[in-house]
Amino acid sequence: MRIDLHTHSRASDGTDAPAALVRAAVDAGLDVLAITDHDTADGWAEASAAAAETGLTLVPGMEISTRHRGRGVHLLAFLPDPSYPPLAAELEQVLRGRASRVPAMVARLRDLGIDITEDDVRAAAHGTAASGRPHVADALVTLGVVPDRTAAFDRYLGWGRPAHVDRYAAPLEDVLRAVAGAGGVSVIAHPWGRGGLGRPDEETLAALQAVGLTGIEVDHQDHDEQARDTLGAIARDLGLVATGASDYHGDGKTDHELGCNSTHPDEFARLLEAADRAAAAAGRDTPAVVNR
Repeated sequence: MRIDLHTHSRASDGTDAPAALVRAAVDAGLDVLAITDHDTADGWAEASAAAAETGLTLVPGMEISTRHRGRGVHLLAFLPDPSYPPLAAELEQVLRGRASRVPAMVARLRDLGIDITEDDVRAAAHGTAASGRPHVADALVTLGVVPDRTAAFDRYLGWGRPAHVDRYAAPLEDVLRAVAGAGGVSVIAHPWGRGGLGRPDEETLAALQAVGLTGIEVDHQDHDEQARDTLGAIARDLGLVATGASDYHGDGKTDHELGCNSTHPDEFARLLEAADRAAAAAGRDTPAVVNR
């Protein structure tokens, strides 16, 4: 069984529509897919309808922008009720931060002599609520300023680059509690890679587990073999679920093909069991796994 629990569609910064993402997963031979767009559930309905047609098992999720000890942390939240007020409030604030960041980045790029407008970025974003740096990067590609997203980040948009602008990210512990209250479960994405906690040790992860963390993403393209071995050992020691995934973005990211990393079926079963317990404890109307 091939299980990919971290992918992005055009609902955030992927390049495939949600239904196209599902079809691509089927074509790639996946059995289970999680759609985890940044800070939004907007792609769930379309992806769920496509999964129902194809027979693919689909797990609704999202990747939430958080901060802990001054570092950005990407938190995968699976099967939460997105209408739960504390979670909805944090997501709304994160999306406002994304939206306000775009004009500031455009202004800095224009100061550098690049003829880019907010309309260019809106066109690249295809109406997503979770607009941000990748869409500015796509606009720069369309304008011929850079050849691809990677070059846009390396030259202009990455940390310390001339058009980089910081934005709001929700406090990690608050989001862990909010996801649990929404009946969902949380997994830290690529914890020893980019956008991570600065190689969190077992003590740090145990403290987060006490607040509500369910698992860590072990098998990811940002992790070499040594990192995977160490993170896997930490997950076993703490009883955390260990996931694996592609972090697929379509044409927006190279070397992250669907299914390039996979979650073991036993770990997936543990994740779903934890989600069932969380939903029962929260008493929320949580989304269903399609074709479970």
